Amino acid sequence: MISIHDERIQKYLTPYKYTRPVLTGSGIKGAFDEQAVDIPFVFWHGGLYHMLYTGFDGTGYQSALAVSDDLLNWKHKGMVLTRDLDSGRWDGIGGAATWMIKESDSLWDIPKLKKVDGKYWLVYHSYPGMGYEDGPAQIGLAWCEDEELLDWHRLDEPVFSWKDGEEWEAGGLYKACVIEHEGLWYMFYNAKNREARWTEQTGLATSRDLLHWERCRENPVLRVTEGAWDERFVSDPYVVRDGDMWINFYFGLGPGHAQEGLALSTDLIHWEKADSPILTHGKPGELDCTHAHKPSMLYADGRLYHFYCGTRPWQEGDPAKIYQEFRTLCVASDQPFTQGEHMHRETLKNVTFEEG
Repeated sequence: MISIHDERIQKYLTPYKYTRPVLTGSGIKGAFDEQAVDIPFVFWHGGLYHMLYTGFDGTGYQSALAVSDDLLNWKHKGMVLTRDLDSGRWDGIGGAATWMIKESDSLWDIPKLKKVDGKYWLVYHSYPGMGYEDGPAQIGLAWCEDEELLDWHRLDEPVFSWKDGEEWEAGGLYKACVIEHEGLWYMFYNAKNREARWTEQTGLATSRDLLHWERCRENPVLRVTEGAWDERFVSDPYVVRDGDMWINFYFGLGPGHAQEGLALSTDLIHWEKADSPILTHGKPGELDCTHAHKPSMLYADGRLYHFYCGTRPWQEGDPAKIYQEFRTLCVASDQPFTQGEHMHRETLKNVTFEEG
């Protein structure tokens, strides 16, 4: 275990939280994000910051893009993965998009998209049943040639499934991130077992072509720690590089709260975890007083941004509600936000996208 005070990890810490949500569910009846938003993935494309994110409407997940010019104020751009119940597809109920293939795996490079075989690629997972994460999910890929990133084509079948996995992942697969290193694709994913009070841990699979994956023999490569703050979940990997060191920002769940953690590796297989959360849940009433989890990292203009999903009990006036909870997207940083940044301002006045 690495001490949270270890000098090696101080530059990765983001203790300063923005006090407003950066994106919320709409609360609009029938909208894809009627009840909640979730799972941010932030990158730069076409002259604007983009956020890939998921919405929940009571039936299942669907995914969209939002854009920003300052990383704090975001506007919905359009849908990328929608529902098609009549298709008969394995992912007809919808998809939770979690990752897009990037040009660089360095933490200190602004994330930009990389084309593979002339296409942009998106990673998502889909559940077989209607409702909140109903049934064991599988992982799929979608591709896009459209520079607006709105015309996505899903592969016909999952590229990675729990069906040929082990007991620890037999309950289904969740968020995956994909990086390339020395000509090999690495997919980190979290999965759950079948127990009623289940455990989630993080596995690794590798591929030469993004389509055929081989599990690491040492799976799960990031495991829960008995009696620790992450004793039930080690989930939602976000893997980046800092020189010769690999960093995995993840979330852990222990008694009552999900919080963000960090692990280091020199070979992408053997990981050493920090002994405490690097981003804790908030105080009562704050946006993340229940959970602070599901990281997406971005370094820009000398500042490290840490996007995540925050949850707290629903309050009168909140725009959306899922199971008596307000689930929203938040951001923290390695530097304090100024008073002006905390004040709302209108942005993107001259940018028009589809509504929804």
